[in-house]
Amino acid sequence: MTLRQEIVGNAMQMAVVSLQPGRTVYCEAGKFLFKTANVTMETRLSGPPGAGGRPQGGADGAAGAGMGGMLRQAMGTAMQVGQRALAGESLAFQYFTSTGGEGTVGFAGVLPGEMRALELDGTRAWFAEKDAFVAAESTVDFGIAFQGGKTGRSGGEGFVLEKFTGRGTVIIAGAGNFIDLNPADLGGRVDVDTGCVVAFEEGIQYGVQRVGGLNRQGVMNAVFGGEGLSLATLEGNGRVILQSLTIETLANALRKAQGGDKQGPTGGLFSTNAG
Repeated sequence: MTLRQEIVGNAMQMAVVSLQPGRTVYCEAGKFLFKTANVTMETRLSGPPGAGGRPQGGADGAAGAGMGGMLRQAMGTAMQVGQRALAGESLAFQYFTSTGGEGTVGFAGVLPGEMRALELDGTRAWFAEKDAFVAAESTVDFGIAFQGGKTGRSGGEGFVLEKFTGRGTVIIAGAGNFIDLNPADLGGRVDVDTGCVVAFEEGIQYGVQRVGGLNRQGVMNAVFGGEGLSLATLEGNGRVILQSLTIETLANALRKAQGGDKQGPTGGLFSTNAG
């Protein structure tokens, strides 16, 4: 059964989730907004039980597993936490379960922008930019995908991606407004500012390419275009979600409003903004 949820608001959207008795959703620490009194809240380091083929546990499961099972579970949790720490993600998840009737939970992102509910049917994974995850059903598995190699080193933000598998609803957030597109409808490939990619379906090939060659126009693009040296490339047949605002653009605008902008007219390569 699809999770009952509603995206509300405009400039800073929120997700209001209606929880049936016994049903559980989890979120990244810091994304919780409000809940009704009959919804319990628990903070854990481990991922959702039952998602991704992990055992549900319980008294019988613990007794059957013994010390070896508990050790494997502890090692698995440590690996999950280590991956999230390396990726710069929150170390803990908050779990919300409705008891004694239907409950309500609210979640919000951290930047002004949109939210989107994605429905996973178990056949295709979804990938999202770092920090896009807001909340998901306990039947959805949250993981980290490291691009590595040439793509990761060149793409900056593309090095680490969030990965969602399983069945159920996952809610993501981004900055500015969203646009949905399919590269197959646009000649098979789109080139995108690396900071504008919010999420894409499994089957889309994600890469990074240099902006122009090492010639006059390539240098002009990198120095004066504000895009730096690389663009993200998205190829294939599948759904892609882009955002109209990047964190870097927002940070630069705030610094400029405070009189601290040192980027000047060149932007891109010669920016002197501190990270």
